[in-house]
Amino acid sequence: MKLKPIADQVVVIVGCSSGIGRVTARLFGEQGATLVLGTRDPAAVADLVDEVRAVGAGDVAPIAVEAASHESLEGLANHAETTFGRIDTWVQVAAVSLYAEFERTTPEEFRKIIEVNLLGQAYGAMAALPRLRAAGGGALIEVSSIEAEVPLPYQSAYAASKHGMAGFLRALRMELEAEGAPIAITQVMPSGIDTPLFHNARTKLGVLPRPTDPVYDPVVVAEAIVHAAEHPARDLYIGGGGMAFAKLQRWLPGVAGRVIRTIGFAGQKTDRPKAAGSPDNLDAPLVTTDRERGGFGGRSWSVATWGQLHPQAVWGAVAAAAGAVLIATRLRR
Repeated sequence: MKLKPIADQVVVIVGCSSGIGRVTARLFGEQGATLVLGTRDPAAVADLVDEVRAVGAGDVAPIAVEAASHESLEGLANHAETTFGRIDTWVQVAAVSLYAEFERTTPEEFRKIIEVNLLGQAYGAMAALPRLRAAGGGALIEVSSIEAEVPLPYQSAYAASKHGMAGFLRALRMELEAEGAPIAITQVMPSGIDTPLFHNARTKLGVLPRPTDPVYDPVVVAEAIVHAAEHPARDLYIGGGGMAFAKLQRWLPGVAGRVIRTIGFAGQKTDRPKAAGSPDNLDAPLVTTDRERGGFGGRSWSVATWGQLHPQAVWGAVAAAAGAVLIATRLRR
C-alpha cells in the first residue's frame, strides 16, 4: 500500500491542545502537511496554529470538536472535506484518564472514560473511513496505550477503554485487508510519556499521578505517528519498556503480573499532594492544557521504536552480523 508524501496530505488531528497531539501537529506542519486541528477548546491552540504555519504547514484550520460525540466528529470530517477537498490521514489522540481504585470509581466516571477513549475512537473511525475511501486511500492512526495489553492498578476504566480500542482496530484491519481497501490502520501504543495528562487527570490517590518508568518524551510518539502516515504500519509500541512488558505479558503472564504489582502502585505516584477535588479535564478542558510536557523528564529516543519503524535496517544489521560471525568461524577453521 502506497501513501502520499506528508507534504501532499490533508491531515486531521483529534486532540491537539496538549501533549502528544500538540507535538504531532508541529511535526506534520514541519513537513508541509495541510492540517485540520480538532480540539475541545480552539482558543487553546491559537498559538499552535501560528507555530505550524510558521514552520511550513500548507494550511491550518482549527475547529471545536467533542471527541465523544459521533455528530461532532462527523462535523469535523465534513469541515475538512469541504475546506480542503479530502482527508488523507486521520489521527485520533484525544483521551482522558482517572486514577482511582475500581471500587472508588463512580459509574459516571467509568462511562466518561469509555465514551472518550473507546467510543470516541470508534466514532472517529466511522467518520474517517468514508472520506479516506473517497480520497483513494489513506491512513487511520489511533493512539491507544501500552495498557491495551498491560493494565495497571488504579487504571481499570482507562485499561478497559484501551483494550477495547485494540480489539476494534484489529477487527477493522482484518475486514479492510480482506476487502483489499487501500486504508492503513495503525494502533500506536505509548509507554509512560511525559505529557500534561497526569496533571489534568482526575485522581483519588491523594497525590499527583505520574507515568511509570522508563518515561519517554512525546516527540517519540509524534515521530512514529508521522512515519505511519507515510509508511503503513500495524501496532506500534512506543518505548522499549512498554514493549518489553507487552511481550512478557504475552509469553509469561504470571511473571508479568508479579512484576507489574511490584512497580505499578508506587510507580504511578509522586510525592506531591493533590486533593481528590482538584480541577481536572474529565468533563471539561482545563486552561492549563496548552502545554506539551508534564515535567517528568523523558527519553527523546527509543531503539525499540526506531526498530519497528525501520525493520529493513534491523534485518540488514542482523544479516550483516550473522555473516560476520560465519566468516569469523570459517577463518578460525
